Amino acid sequence: MIVEQLIFITAAFALFVYMFYEFIRKNDTKYVPILAIEALRNSNRIYTFIFFKRWNKFCISFRKMIIYLLSIIIPIVVIVLEKIDNNIGEMVDSIIARIYLVLGNTKAAKNKLIKIVEKNPNSYTGHKILGYIYEKEGGQRKAVDEYAQAININKKDYDTYYKVANLLTDLDKKDEAINTLTTLLNKNPEYTEATIALGDLLIEKEDYKEAVNIYTEALKYNPTSFDLNYNLGIVYTMLNDFPNAKVCYEKAAELNSLVYNTKYSLAEIALIYKELDEAERYFLQITEDEELCADAYLELAKIYIIKNDKDRAIQYANVAIQENPKKIVEKIKNDVTFAIIIAKLSIPFNLEVDEDENKKQKLTRKEIKAKEHLEEMVEITKKIGYGDVMPQKKEFKSYGDDFGKDFRNQKERE
Repeated sequence: MIVEQLIFITAAFALFVYMFYEFIRKNDTKYVPILAIEALRNSNRIYTFIFFKRWNKFCISFRKMIIYLLSIIIPIVVIVLEKIDNNIGEMVDSIIARIYLVLGNTKAAKNKLIKIVEKNPNSYTGHKILGYIYEKEGGQRKAVDEYAQAININKKDYDTYYKVANLLTDLDKKDEAINTLTTLLNKNPEYTEATIALGDLLIEKEDYKEAVNIYTEALKYNPTSFDLNYNLGIVYTMLNDFPNAKVCYEKAAELNSLVYNTKYSLAEIALIYKELDEAERYFLQITEDEELCADAYLELAKIYIIKNDKDRAIQYANVAIQENPKKIVEKIKNDVTFAIIIAKLSIPFNLEVDEDENKKQKLTRKEIKAKEHLEEMVEITKKIGYGDVMPQKKEFKSYGDDFGKDFRNQKERE
């Protein structure tokens, strides 16, 4: 018993001296808590001396466990963590900063974090949380700078790479955003959200061939992704590669049958190839969608004009007008297809925009762009014979560029 106490006292005293020496040498307040623990241990000796006789065996064992924990184990853990380059003081300050954030005291949290990164420029946690605060405050440029320093320290923080790219896009630094997303995908090619974001930027730049490469590579890792298949379909659409676009849209529709944009694209592609029955089947399904139903009814009216069924064409055109009067009437007036039935349509005198019209707009810019492109191609192919289109469908990979040129040449002649 005496030997045990002697060993314990010697070890505890040695740790106390070491901590005190480090405190003086580094002038670092992080050692104060450990010194306080040692002070508590000495206080415990006095308490034990006064009340020792009142303690039972369980209390004595518990007391020993607490003393060993405070005087030996915790100081040793602190020393080990320090040796593996974990800054205890920084860890504590980071926790305090997070608490300030939870309590809504952003200013105090920011001040605490600024001190952390000033003291340790390689503080990953400090830079990342500081970036989060700047982002919430609307300081996007500062947020990017802090996040960039965080990912320079921790190059596997893929989510922060993605966040930086989004912020750069918001700042209209799209080339920088593309570079950031490319770096991210080189590190983690399975990051689907990054692929879609990069694809959107490439589509905006009209770099469709590179977008095809990006989406095709991503599908190797996630072939059942609706978004990847659907977006690849959009890119093929913009390249006039309609057979490949159709394959992608069909796969996307198979993965999610409730997204009607894919069916609208499939219907328009069917019209390009003069497959009226297939187009009609898709448009009838699309009438269930609030945003696209007016366009779908109008396309059904066109189909029945082509089929020379004027009564059904008038019926569908009137339904389209009821769904979205201003938009549809404008389309009808600008489309010579409706010249033979326009006199019999119920065109209202008051064409004010529906108050809920803006709420219905759910299509993204790339979806609207692809939709308008398909509708334009349908109009162009009305002047191209059925036989001129069908061979391209069967062997499109060898014809793709020529087919696109045919469309463009036809448009120029108009």
